[in-house]
Amino acid sequence: MLIRNRRHFLSGLPAAAFAIPGVFAEVLRETEKQTEGPFYPDKLPLDTDNDLIRVNDSLTPSVGEITMLSGRILDRSGSPLRNVMVEIWQCDANGHYLHSGSNNKDKADKNFQGFGRFLTASNGEYLFRTIKPVDYDNRTAHIHYAIKSKGKRAFTTQCYMEGHPTNAKDGILKKITDQKARATLIVPFHKQSSGIYSAKFDIVLGFTPELT
Repeated sequence: MLIRNRRHFLSGLPAAAFAIPGVFAEVLRETEKQTEGPFYPDKLPLDTDNDLIRVNDSLTPSVGEITMLSGRILDRSGSPLRNVMVEIWQCDANGHYLHSGSNNKDKADKNFQGFGRFLTASNGEYLFRTIKPVDYDNRTAHIHYAIKSKGKRAFTTQCYMEGHPTNAKDGILKKITDQKARATLIVPFHKQSSGIYSAKFDIVLGFTPELT
């Protein structure tokens, strides 16, 4: 199902989910940058909204554990950044990316969008409905992020699941030896009573994206 009204979609979340303290005791730590990876879509899908589990108006959802992935885009002082373009992309439940060079093409989930975009609101918030990430090949489960500035890539990173057993073996994640820096990329994925997962991944930028 397409998400045509951002305000309506966000209204189901508790207000505390995006609360920002009025005063920060210190400057926030910047989110660690990471490589884009080889599988940013080489051909973007026609549907690039923030609901990745349904493509266009298809009634068939993708395979996987539904996850509400939210967060805020902030500067180092904790101020929210509005009208920032957030992109995410990830493999489907069978380990296939929306990319011609990805593995498992014969198992690709045609009902998984694989890529989404969201323009942040006035309080810097974003929201995606997607699936809980899965391991593939020699990589631990993760979701790729990009921030666009003036239509160009300004920042890239990856989001990981707290406590996931293969995190310690992941070659890209292991390159970050500073534990505090690594912690900026790892967040808990909580399973709700409904069976849907929720995760909150805030991104702190060391610059202010140019929006025009």
